[in-house]
Amino acid sequence: MALQVGDKAPDFKLLNTELKEVSLADYQGKKLVVHFFPMAFTGVCTTQLCTMRDSFGYYEGMNAGVVGISVDSPFTLAKFKEDQAYQFPLLSDFNKEVSPAYDALYNEFAFGLKGVSKRAAFVIDEEGKIAYAEVLESAGDLPDFNAIKQAVEA
Repeated sequence: MALQVGDKAPDFKLLNTELKEVSLADYQGKKLVVHFFPMAFTGVCTTQLCTMRDSFGYYEGMNAGVVGISVDSPFTLAKFKEDQAYQFPLLSDFNKEVSPAYDALYNEFAFGLKGVSKRAAFVIDEEGKIAYAEVLESAGDLPDFNAIKQAVEA
């Protein structure tokens, strides 16, 4: 069942691009914007994360963290992060444990690929509850960045 506003956010522990473990608990006491994206180096995913990169100062000023999560390997994500100069962690859900917990995993994706993260955005509040949830069925759509900002401001 899809996560709803007010639900407890599923915990996660994932490797970042420096092969260090990052968990939801690391952000306790601040809001966290979580972006799931299908694949590094693809057009819409790059647009999604570049929009967050370009707004990073705003989120930092609001005492909110930002992370991006995909099923790409930490090594692929490291190159993607470097190429695009993302200031926030990219986390690898290579084992596909966190994406399904957030109802953000395609069983079937394009080209017959299976087990790819859906494009999704969540805002998790200071107490670890979902303040905003958007899971997109079409990988060609972008999340509602204005709604994400409003959830962070609330």
